[in-house]
Amino acid sequence: MAVITFNTLPGNLDELKALPEANLDSPFKTVALTMAALCSFESNFDGMVEMLDFLKGPDSVSNYEKQFIRERLNGKQYKVHSFFAGATPENGYAMSVPYTIEVKDNPYSYTEENWATMYVKSSGADSERSVKLRKKPSTGQWFLVEIQCLSDIRVPVASDPWA
Repeated sequence: MAVITFNTLPGNLDELKALPEANLDSPFKTVALTMAALCSFESNFDGMVEMLDFLKGPDSVSNYEKQFIRERLNGKQYKVHSFFAGATPENGYAMSVPYTIEVKDNPYSYTEENWATMYVKSSGADSERSVKLRKKPSTGQWFLVEIQCLSDIRVPVASDPWA
């Protein structure tokens, strides 16, 4: 498990690359940066895609992945916020500064060499959600493969007619 804290969230690729975690030397750092980059969905979609492209290493974000992110987050930016400490359904998933995220592994995270499935916990879900990564042996860097953590969660209490 790793707890990673950002004083500010990156709004573009240069800001992301300036973060110490951008050396991508652990799957924990790559997942934390992925979630931080996704926070730019509403304010700078193209910038978010550039950050995700960097995090994907030799691969790039496909049109399918862009559409998948749009479908999952359009009108629901709170999903990404829910992975950061302090964001709850009761406070509308408002994140607190500094931005802290906990990334976990488990005994099944590394079942294949150079591959990892890491987990993040949403305050709006009962179970942890996964992110898949791949290690590039020549550099030792961990790159994003698949964002699997964006399924629906509990809506903010203020938006819940049953609350």
